[in-house]
Amino acid sequence: MALGVENIGKLPELRKKLFWTFVLLAFYRVGIHIPVPGVDTAALAEFFESASNTLFGLFDMFSGGGLSRVSIFALGIMPYISASIIIQLLTVVSPELAKLQKEEGQEGRKKITQYTRYGTVLITIVQGMGIAVGLESMTSPTGTPVVLEPGWGFRLMTVLTLTTGTTMIMWIGEQISEKGLGNGISLIIFAGIVASLPTAIMNTFRLVGAGEMSVFLLIFLTALMVAVLVFIVFMERAQRRIPIQYAKRQMGRRMYGGQSTHLPLRVNTAGVIPPIFASSILMFPATIANFSDVAWLQTFSQYMTPTSILYNVIFVGLIVFFCYFYTAIIFDPDQISENLKKSGGFIPGIRPGAKTKEYIDKVLARITLWGAIYISAICVLPMLFIAEFDVPFYFGGTSLLIVVGVAMDFMGKLESHLISRQYEGLMEKTGRVRKR
Repeated sequence: MALGVENIGKLPELRKKLFWTFVLLAFYRVGIHIPVPGVDTAALAEFFESASNTLFGLFDMFSGGGLSRVSIFALGIMPYISASIIIQLLTVVSPELAKLQKEEGQEGRKKITQYTRYGTVLITIVQGMGIAVGLESMTSPTGTPVVLEPGWGFRLMTVLTLTTGTTMIMWIGEQISEKGLGNGISLIIFAGIVASLPTAIMNTFRLVGAGEMSVFLLIFLTALMVAVLVFIVFMERAQRRIPIQYAKRQMGRRMYGGQSTHLPLRVNTAGVIPPIFASSILMFPATIANFSDVAWLQTFSQYMTPTSILYNVIFVGLIVFFCYFYTAIIFDPDQISENLKKSGGFIPGIRPGAKTKEYIDKVLARITLWGAIYISAICVLPMLFIAEFDVPFYFGGTSLLIVVGVAMDFMGKLESHLISRQYEGLMEKTGRVRKR
């Protein structure tokens, strides 16, 4: 792999993909620093100064710092993820959407993508109006209003700006997936999280220098972070291998089949999708509540702080639900058993057909439970750090899962691309292996 990375410059196609990826991510990061018109950025910075360990801090991390600046990309990619959740849930209850997803191939997926875009715009308009109204009621600790000229002019401008910004992020993500390398949406979230790491590190050393955090605690947290990182990498690669045996078949004078292989089932089949979906669902009402001055919404916001027991219980419940839900969407035991039966493969000791499907489904349900427990433990970890050690940043949880998962996925695709190009060099255009 290291030798292949050195040869990236020799592959024009791969170099072009990497160029597009970094240029589009850089464009996204520039937009984070462009504020919405009509906002006093100095008063806004004072207001958010004490919000690092609240839901604002968690949402700001997902938006790459755009929320604390109320930039044109303040809502980040979360409305798109929320719309994706709604569409995925509707495919379970709507036969028409299920038919589009499974039976109509590429055209059906295009229509579902279009519905997701419409849903994203609608959610952004609702969230944008809530943020605009909330900003008008906000003042800095010194009493300076955050909005310079409140009114419907500011509200409409804010909604239009945030909707345009979120649509632009959605377009950037799609362009990265199409022209770049890796999943565009995941890379955008990855870039936002990584961009906040230098600030978190500086804040930690500032606390150590001021005596608010002991050096021993810093060493302990660093060792714990390394252990958690190693554990995540181990679990992301963990899989249950089901042995597969192929029966021998005679075609003419030749005997085919008879080889043994395995069916790999990942412990964390759903990847980082469950915590992202769970965070998105919890952030949507809580964000509106934080920007509103209605009494019962404020009470709801206080109960839904990331360090509260209620928040974490609901969070873990949603993670477990989406682990099973998303695994059921992307992995179909019925199709796997049918393909094995057609190709003459079988699991030793299990009859082909319905019994094979039941066995795969049973094994998948068991390992998905362990995967859900693993993700839940990692996601609750930063809340414990903040509550017990007053850590000034969100280490672990969804952020670390995304960083590790996206990095491994990106390097995997880079390696696959390099390997495929090497194999292309061994083949002639006719498909035959070149002679020495």
